[in-house]
Amino acid sequence: MTRTAAAPFRSSTRKGSTMHVGIIGVGLMGHGIARNVLSRGGFSLSFLDHPGNQPVDEIVDLGAKACATPAEIAAVSDVVILCVTGSPQVEAIVGGENGLATALKPGAVVVDCSTALPDSTVRMGDVVRAAGGDYIDAPMTRTAKHAHEGKLNLLVGGDAATIEKVRPVLASFTENVDHVGPLGHGHRLKLLHNYVSVGFMTLLAEASAQAADAGVDPQIFVDVLAGGGGASVALDRLAPYITANDREGLPFFVENARKDIDYYCAMSDAAGARKTVADGVSTALSAAVDAGKGQAYVPELVDIFRKTDS
Repeated sequence: MTRTAAAPFRSSTRKGSTMHVGIIGVGLMGHGIARNVLSRGGFSLSFLDHPGNQPVDEIVDLGAKACATPAEIAAVSDVVILCVTGSPQVEAIVGGENGLATALKPGAVVVDCSTALPDSTVRMGDVVRAAGGDYIDAPMTRTAKHAHEGKLNLLVGGDAATIEKVRPVLASFTENVDHVGPLGHGHRLKLLHNYVSVGFMTLLAEASAQAADAGVDPQIFVDVLAGGGGASVALDRLAPYITANDREGLPFFVENARKDIDYYCAMSDAAGARKTVADGVSTALSAAVDAGKGQAYVPELVDIFRKTDS
């Protein structure tokens, strides 16, 4: 793994940035990426107009232009960033009607920051290369707060020369860029990462629910874990909700967590790998989604998992 820390910017904008950037997916994470591409990187930016976007007033005020289709984005962009839900969305954007592959500029690079299946990523790379471009998978770790601050970490798979080509764009919204291997390995590492991270938080939420049902003081519960083997990033992220019902430290939907775990299970099936624990995590999250809690944030599992009167 090759880690590169993003170079610090000396001012809020950089003059003379010639690459035009497109972004598809201006959600919780994508909005932060977009604002930093514009304000820190000084790049011109086009974005896909979509009802799933966060409010775009800020990025429009910074100069971003809306486009109606992925093909319109492709026609004007040297770099296209994808920040969408998963593989079905990526496949439609890249290879579908009015997709990127229909209008890609020669030599353009697609940077897939989504969380997707590695096998699908490799196929989309083939589609983009056939259309005259290049493809890297660059899924993110950290949270929407880090995206807003331009401090995301990326796990990047793909050709080293292609990564260097787009490094100034990546630097505008990241703190660290890790080259983890060939195309597909970024998404493979992201699914491994999210399995461990979401798995830890799901386990912790279930334990927290039992503690609450038993009348254990929530601060004492957190302190006991923090002082022993339960100390972890998962505890740091869930503790504000356990003790004060503050969910904002981790604005990550339960249905997206379930999707990531199910992608991990699919990747494990394809590899013939054991996934006994992962199946349990999927079952727990699926029950929450089936109960209508898919749009809850992951910290709210602490309450969702509490016992109910029969």
